[in-house]
Amino acid sequence: MNVVNKCVAVVGATGHTGQFVVQALLRRGLSVVAVGRDAARLDALLPHVVRRTAAMDDLNSLEQAFAGCQVVINCAGPFLDTAAAVARAALNAKCHYIDVTAEQPSAQSTLAELDEPARQAGRVVVPAAAFYGGLADLLASALGSEGTIDEITIAIGLDHWWPTEGTRKTGERNKAPRVVVKDGRLSPFQPSNEAQDWTFSPPLGRQAMVEMPFSEIITLAHHLQVREVRSLLNRSALADIRDASTPSPVATDELGRSAQRFELVVRLTQGGSIRSAGVRGQDIYAVTAPIVTELAWRLMDPSYQRSGALTVAQAVEPRELLNALNGPALQLFGDTFPEQAAIRSQH
Repeated sequence: MNVVNKCVAVVGATGHTGQFVVQALLRRGLSVVAVGRDAARLDALLPHVVRRTAAMDDLNSLEQAFAGCQVVINCAGPFLDTAAAVARAALNAKCHYIDVTAEQPSAQSTLAELDEPARQAGRVVVPAAAFYGGLADLLASALGSEGTIDEITIAIGLDHWWPTEGTRKTGERNKAPRVVVKDGRLSPFQPSNEAQDWTFSPPLGRQAMVEMPFSEIITLAHHLQVREVRSLLNRSALADIRDASTPSPVATDELGRSAQRFELVVRLTQGGSIRSAGVRGQDIYAVTAPIVTELAWRLMDPSYQRSGALTVAQAVEPRELLNALNGPALQLFGDTFPEQAAIRSQH
């Protein structure tokens, strides 16, 4: 693939996730334009890349910041406040748009409202291409086949959840009611105290879970025929993020990752068969960076021809992208990846 001199703009580049994204893009050999509100912070944290300032609600300044780029990656949450303007500016600048939202209403409005503008621009708009939203979309799409899917369950286990400042702000901003998929349509989420456990691989092991839907509900419902989707999170991780005293993540290696370990499993029931696949790795914020980097790389392929508002699994071939991600940062396992340690298929 010829991507020489291709450039990616990263909005929110000085934030916790944004810095991981900048470094991942540079390791991939791509040029980066770091975009933020604060010139002094950009200069202090990212002196080694091109830096441009823009207001998140000013389309003209955003379009100017994106000049010469082919893809815009938005890491500046809350996305309820930034996604619409940044995506429209990206399309006006003839760029593809990617964001990393876990916010259901942001992903839903992006897919609903920007499909036609993206088609007219001949570009794609991809919300929620991250740990939340993107990984479950890729795994379920790789596991499923044509026709109606009976049920998709996503189980997420974190040994700790050390939230960033951005995660805290997003939680305060996003008060919209959550939704799930019931009877083939998006329906209001009804919280339950019903006890349910999930057994992950070590060191997580058996965990008490609670239903907690994120943006994967929106991405899966957008393009898969599925009767029911539910998303589970271990209770201890939810307790971490709800505790105001839980500290922010602290770097523990040369890549700046925290010591957090995670596992995300998708179990899909279709046609009397149950199949599972998953990913495990280190640091949910850091692992978003290779996902959006590999997606941006593929969008810049001169032969790429798709357009519109798409989920990550619609924008690229799911198995191919997952296999490209498989490595030190993200380990695949399950029925779709027989070369990995498999989860047994149940029939």
